[in-house]
Formats: sequence, C-alpha cells, structure tokens
Amino acid sequence: MKKSVTLLFLAPSLMFASCNDLGKKVEGQIQSISEKADKLDSLVNREIEKMESLDSLINIETDKIIRMDSLLEKSTQKMDSLVNSKIDRFNKIVN
Repeated sequence: MKKSVTLLFLAPSLMFASCNDLGKKVEGQIQSISEKADKLDSLVNREIEKMESLDSLINIETDKIIRMDSLLEKSTQKMDSLVNSKIDRFNKIVN
C-alpha cells in the first residue's frame, strides 16, 4: 500500500516537472521565433526603404524627362514654324 501511495504522490510531481520542462522548451522556441520574426521585419523594412528611395529617384528622373520633352516639343514647333515660313517664301518666289 505504501508503494501505491508513494506512486500516487510521485506521479504528479514527475508530470509537473516534465510539463514545466516542456513549458520552458516551448517558451524558448517562441522566443527564437520572435527574434527571427524581428530580424525578418527589419530586413523587410530596409528593403522597403530602398524601394522608396528608388521610387523617389525614378520620380525625379521622370520629371526631368517630362521637362526635356516639353523643351523638345517647343523647339520642334519653332523649327516647324521656321521651315514652313521658308517653304512659303520659296513657294512665293517660285510661283
């Protein structure tokens, strides 16, 4: 009977110790996963910052291209006007 009573008190103690150890392992794994998630979040944030910087540079260059296109369009219109006036004068002289 003493053996069964001892076993009755010893079994919960062993189960509690086992669960406590398992809880520590789970807590360690959660901590490890949390640290990895933080590192991944940091990497993602750095890549987003790089993308935003690149996007800003693209926008600056796009604005430059738009301005150059506008200048080119104005120059083309002036050249067309000059050429047309010369053609008109030539046609008047020839006719």
